[in-house]
Amino acid sequence: MKKFGFIITCLCFSLSVFPQQKNQKQQQKFTTTNKKITVYTTAANTKLRLTPTDNLDFTASKQPIETEISIFVEPSKRFQSFLGIGGAITDASAEIFAKLSKEKQTEFLNAYYDTQKGIGYSLLRTTIQSSDFSSGSYSYIEEGDKDLKTFSIDHDRKYRIPMIKEAIKTAGGKLTTYATPWSPNAFMKNNKNVLKGGKLLPEYFQSWANFYSKFIKAYNKEGIPIWATSVQNEPMATQTWESCLYTADEERDFLKNFLGPTLKKDGLGNVKIIAWDHNRDLMVQRANVIFSDPEASKYVWGIGFHWYETWTGAQPMFDNVARVHEAYPDKKLLFTEGCVEKFDAAKYQFWPNAERYGTSMINDFNNGTVGWTDWNILLDQFGGPNHVGNFCFAPVHADTTTGELIYTPSYYYIGHFSKFIRPDAVRVSTSVSRSYLSSTSFLNKDGKMATVVMNNTDNEITYNFIIATEQAIVKIPSHAIQTLVY
Repeated sequence: MKKFGFIITCLCFSLSVFPQQKNQKQQQKFTTTNKKITVYTTAANTKLRLTPTDNLDFTASKQPIETEISIFVEPSKRFQSFLGIGGAITDASAEIFAKLSKEKQTEFLNAYYDTQKGIGYSLLRTTIQSSDFSSGSYSYIEEGDKDLKTFSIDHDRKYRIPMIKEAIKTAGGKLTTYATPWSPNAFMKNNKNVLKGGKLLPEYFQSWANFYSKFIKAYNKEGIPIWATSVQNEPMATQTWESCLYTADEERDFLKNFLGPTLKKDGLGNVKIIAWDHNRDLMVQRANVIFSDPEASKYVWGIGFHWYETWTGAQPMFDNVARVHEAYPDKKLLFTEGCVEKFDAAKYQFWPNAERYGTSMINDFNNGTVGWTDWNILLDQFGGPNHVGNFCFAPVHADTTTGELIYTPSYYYIGHFSKFIRPDAVRVSTSVSRSYLSSTSFLNKDGKMATVVMNNTDNEITYNFIIATEQAIVKIPSHAIQTLVY
């Protein structure tokens, strides 16, 4: 019996060790040997915009003391894989893009989608039918057409589809693209209006599920592969624009009884489904309800979220992202929308707008988020067009009277992530010793590490940058963001 027990023990030990050895072998070892650090900086009250500012050597690290500020990167501790960063091509963005000269269109596309000339966006969100950022409400079917016999995406062929195709081409032939509805048709809703909330009537659940399938197939046919769809944009908000309400139970039931099975039946089971697609405030409750139901959960890739919970005056709820991640580690987290509200042309270069992006992106990534999508990639000099007057900022604006493009600090802050952290990168452990700085790091497939550091204080800060047993001394200006590539 003792000998038999010994064999069992050895067998269990070998079964537990071999996968670990395999994983360790598969994990690419990162080293700083013979590497230099290239530092790129964007800073307020300077001309620095994604500008190379330093080329530093590593030296042997020493124990930092408490009066020093330090950032610690531990390359062997790795977390989520990176999907991408991008923005939304809305009707508004496409309409303004069409007004630009060919020269400015090329400049704009390169600025966002070219990895060398621009910031290398790799993710794209678009709308199913109209949103507030359209010149007016419209639909792909005639009102009352329950059977979707009149379904056509001809509306999108004028502006949106051509722009998306140009973006894909500039990005090298691929953009991970997902689409979101703002509202079903008026006849499908209890308020008989695409605007101002309302609910999807039960007798139209199947028609509406069929609608997603029709859209995805139509866009696929256009050469725009739809990677994912979300159930509903902001399902807990009665907006003055296109909106539709779902409680957590209602979204769960629509998912498991209609949308999930319909996509699968129509040969679209590979299309990911994103739940929630609203603010961080209620995302934990939504995840609990949907993911605790196995029949609903099996259809859902992950949770999408926005940053507008601050409309109440409260602070961003970054911890809720972490709570979902720790409770449902097999589900993905995707930031699906954020923009700076209440457009004011006097604030094009208002630095706190950019710092809002940097703070959110660092926190969201450190809490397990795999991708991050800005809202409109382009708006005009009025923060539109928007058919209900909900004018907002975009990272880039076009003055349609002069034809010029206006790059805001937000564009550059986003670029400090999207240009240097590429799809399939893996986040690695990064920590800071003082709250004056915030930071995140990703190891790219080519073996290069990118660490983003943000300083939103009024002071220049010198910090120890420590990777395993080596370090460098780095300076970051006040109100600045840096990416260290090594």
